[in-house]
Amino acid sequence: MDDTSPANAEQAALWNGHAGSAWVRTQAVLDAMFQPLEARLSDAVRAVGANRVLDVGCGTGRTTLAVARQLSATGQCLGVDISAPMIEAAKARAAREVLPSARFVCADVQGHAFEPAAFDTVISRLGVMFFDDPVRAFANLRHAATEGAALRCIAWRGGADNPFMTTAERAAAPLLPGLPPRLPNAPGQFAFADRARVAGILEASGWGEVDIQPFEVECAFPATALADYFTRLGPVGLVLQEVDAATRAQVVETLHAAFAPYVQGDDVRFVAACWMIAARAPVRGAWPCLKLLNAHCARCGSAPARPW
Repeated sequence: MDDTSPANAEQAALWNGHAGSAWVRTQAVLDAMFQPLEARLSDAVRAVGANRVLDVGCGTGRTTLAVARQLSATGQCLGVDISAPMIEAAKARAAREVLPSARFVCADVQGHAFEPAAFDTVISRLGVMFFDDPVRAFANLRHAATEGAALRCIAWRGGADNPFMTTAERAAAPLLPGLPPRLPNAPGQFAFADRARVAGILEASGWGEVDIQPFEVECAFPATALADYFTRLGPVGLVLQEVDAATRAQVVETLHAAFAPYVQGDDVRFVAACWMIAARAPVRGAWPCLKLLNAHCARCGSAPARPW
């Protein structure tokens, strides 16, 4: 793996350790679960007429491959992730499909030396919430984007909006006192819960035309995979690797009961509450002063012209 900065070492260790391996093992479950998000992002890529796409936090490559299939013969989609196990799985998937328009690289987006102005579209399906320096990361993505390039990212809203996603840790907390707390704005699943903070990050990193809209979709996966889901993934999955067999059995029984309301027939169903984050890379020289969009220019006193 290249360009993993010491400042992002915690995330690198997490996603190259148990978390990354767990995502690879539960790849089929996660693909099914997040298919509606993939479809929404693919639609967004079609809408902007993308041809050279960068997929940030691509994981095992499902979205990268989906986007690559819909590009022109000259199109390319590059998937980037900090997790070596997930990138290896993504490369294997691309090789099986014989899809030369999809490529993958293991790197930390915060510091990776992307070719300047190489991508007309930057996308992410739940992959941009893990930067310890998000302004640096999005500034680097802007550097990799062409003038006028589109940014389209899906991120989770808050934990209160996504009770399914916090069910395991809430139910298991009395049994697992070592569960790490979720800290507001810290790198992790709900780091982008605050819409105003996300807008500020994008503006500070040089993106314009920022538009962040809420949406909800129903997600599902087979009920037979429920135990794999809650014993392998998330904070509970991490802590369960260290407990004794009796505690693990007690936690598993407790979590099956806690998730029972989400089991409908043969499926587990829940609503995912997310943001669709949209922005544009500025066109050089399109306005006289580089201030926040819609702000008046301090030097000339007029509103900047929109370049797109």
